[in-house]
Amino acid sequence: MNAVTHKPALADEIVDAVRKTVGSGPVALHEPRFAGNEWAYVKECLDSTYVSSVGKFVDRFEAQLADFTGAKFAIAVVNGTAALQVALRLVGVQRDDEVLVPALTFVATAAAVVHCGAVPHFVDSSERDFGVDPVALREYLRDIAEIRADQCVNRATGRVIRCILPMHAFGHPLDIEGVMAVARDFRLSVLEDAAESIGSTVRGRHTGTFGLMGTFSFNGNKTITTGGGGAIVTNDAPLARHAKHITTTAKLPHRWEYRHDEIGYNYRMPNINAALGCAQLEQLPVFLEEKRRLFERYRAAFARVQGVRLVAEPAGCRSNYWLQTLLLDPALSTQRDAILEATNNAGLSTRPVWTLMHRLAPYRDYPRMPLPVAESLEARAINLPSSAGLSSKSVS
Repeated sequence: MNAVTHKPALADEIVDAVRKTVGSGPVALHEPRFAGNEWAYVKECLDSTYVSSVGKFVDRFEAQLADFTGAKFAIAVVNGTAALQVALRLVGVQRDDEVLVPALTFVATAAAVVHCGAVPHFVDSSERDFGVDPVALREYLRDIAEIRADQCVNRATGRVIRCILPMHAFGHPLDIEGVMAVARDFRLSVLEDAAESIGSTVRGRHTGTFGLMGTFSFNGNKTITTGGGGAIVTNDAPLARHAKHITTTAKLPHRWEYRHDEIGYNYRMPNINAALGCAQLEQLPVFLEEKRRLFERYRAAFARVQGVRLVAEPAGCRSNYWLQTLLLDPALSTQRDAILEATNNAGLSTRPVWTLMHRLAPYRDYPRMPLPVAESLEARAINLPSSAGLSSKSVS
């Protein structure tokens, strides 16, 4: 009698596919790679004694970042959350305004809005790219808002909806052209949260450069890192000057006097962090190619695993593939936690997407549209180990 063979459980199949791609654990979700001039530049910074917000590496990093993204101006700050907070103020968000924020985002996006005294209004995502769905958003705004005195007003609350703050999730560019069209029709400013998408483009144009301003994060788990750090980019010269001014405590230039002409922030990126960032930016093209190769390795490994798919860059876009993302079929969503447990038990660091903003206690009572897609993605998506160096790892 022939022996009966049993198909492995889905969690076991996924563990096997990840191991075929990145090897046996322990494997981190995403860790930085220092393979260039980091030691030399940081030592040069230390030797100069200019380790705080004054020094040549800050200026160099800003110039390199502007050149890479195609933005006219870049302003380096202490982290991505600070970048968002300052940019929200500069695009015109005022106290008690509403800001349209994806429910599927990292908490800093919503927190920055609240820190400005404004109200996050949570909107749904698209399964295409995990970003704001402009089609669903347009229909929603037609139902709940109207234009008064050239402003978008929420009929239920009477508050002005001032801005939309889309976020490019996991490095995949969202339908920013569709979002820009909605913004034009409903008189909204656009601030792009491009924290995760350095190196990602839409029809050759870098994320973060479509709206009035864009922001990036260079935390230790991002594609490139400055340790802690962020940046604002814009093509608007007055906004760029104002951003640099208020992030430098709004201090007026003077050889010795301390005069400040408005309430500012002590948010400028330290020179020692910028030194690290300059070395990382030099290697960014290599990192991007390595992460693309890692995606192809995962795609091959998962080709025969039924009921799952690897999230790929949208048509017309080029993703940096910051975090490789596996999406379960809806019927398999109940297996998500078993997969997370099995992979992490095997030393393979995986994680779910963030808890949706409206489920978190501090944001539970803020306005929101129906969120069926975001809620489905939350139940089905799993981030896989994604460090750039994994693409060349030898797997036995």
